[in-house]
Amino acid sequence: MMNLVNEKPVRKPTTGGVIIGSSYDEARTRKMNADAEIAELELAKIRGTLCLTADVVTAWETVLHACKAKFLSLPSKTAPLISTETEIAVIKDILEAQIREALSELSNYQPAIDPVHTGSATGEPVAGDEATDAATAPKRGRVGRPRKTARLTK
Repeated sequence: MMNLVNEKPVRKPTTGGVIIGSSYDEARTRKMNADAEIAELELAKIRGTLCLTADVVTAWETVLHACKAKFLSLPSKTAPLISTETEIAVIKDILEAQIREALSELSNYQPAIDPVHTGSATGEPVAGDEATDAATAPKRGRVGRPRKTARLTK
């Protein structure tokens, strides 16, 4: 038999009133871990070791548009040069030289990314975002019917 006088009820360990192992404690731990990860990402962004996906996509889009424009300009650039040529070897050399020139220009291409105007996880608008500026004051005007004027009757 148990001696009820000497036994105390078993209490679970707590942290400031929160029972360890409870769902609240687990949720709080997940929140603290998420906050720590966000802080680490912000620090990596400040240090320049992290870049945003939107910035990479924008940079690649500008590079690909430059490549497309350069290669689409090759026929109009080379046509006058090869129109008078009759030897295939000379035409091949001209085309090869023009393609190599285009590729060397593209190899030095640097897309411009402004690190000041890039977005962040803190809610700053990303370049190209249609988010409105929070600093502008909202226009507040009355909506609906005009108010009735108070009339004094005697």
